Amino acid sequence: MAARCASAKKASDIKVLDLKEVTSFTDYFVICSVANARQGHAVCDEIEGGLKEMGERPVSIEGYDPGEWILMDYGDFLVHIFSVTARSFYDLERLWRHAKSLDVPAD
Repeated sequence: MAARCASAKKASDIKVLDLKEVTSFTDYFVICSVANARQGHAVCDEIEGGLKEMGERPVSIEGYDPGEWILMDYGDFLVHIFSVTARSFYDLERLWRHAKSLDVPAD
């Protein structure tokens, strides 16, 4: 659902990593890129609203105001909304390269 919501707000390069075999602090990462802070806010708001309708609420949301890297913590999964520059710099896909990449369903 988080990936679909990100797609609905035109986030790009959406990836879902299965971390269950790699770490114990969460099961999945949802990672996406946005063009600017305004789009990052829209993606975050869409994900929060969509998951709220399903009864899911975030444990925390960090980085919303600056919008370079918004982290939404839902416990079992984390959503990373990056500016293109921040995503390239932090390169989570490389850091967590041992995680399985899951297919993101098309709309």
